[in-house]
Amino acid sequence: MLEDVRRSMRGIMEAGMAAVSGALTPSRARDVARSVAGGQSMDQVNRLAQDLLEWSQRSREWITEAVQREVKRQLSALGIATREDLDALKKRVRELERATGTASKRTTAKKSTTKRSARQAAPAAGAGDPAGPAT
Repeated sequence: MLEDVRRSMRGIMEAGMAAVSGALTPSRARDVARSVAGGQSMDQVNRLAQDLLEWSQRSREWITEAVQREVKRQLSALGIATREDLDALKKRVRELERATGTASKRTTAKKSTTKRSARQAAPAAGAGDPAGPAT
């Protein structure tokens, strides 16, 4: 009898871990419900299995939200911008560009800066050494 209790408890614990990790399938939920419900009717077993699946979903959602909150809290503590922060800044910059009419000027300036940077990146022959070319 003690071994039966241990087996049942182990099954319940494994089902709980599967439920939280997202691995609880409907058939596994029914198996757990049968072992817990004992000699109850199939309606009660099915209801319990459905409750287990719903609990599993809620648990996963709760854990996901808790992890997301903690990650945001840690990023904030480190001073690292979140995607939401960056998106808000991009939106604000676009609004300011529209308001001042600088969006087209910025694009033109960016193109000329890129061309200038490419020319500066390729030094003329012998220009790499301030003393001149080696003889």
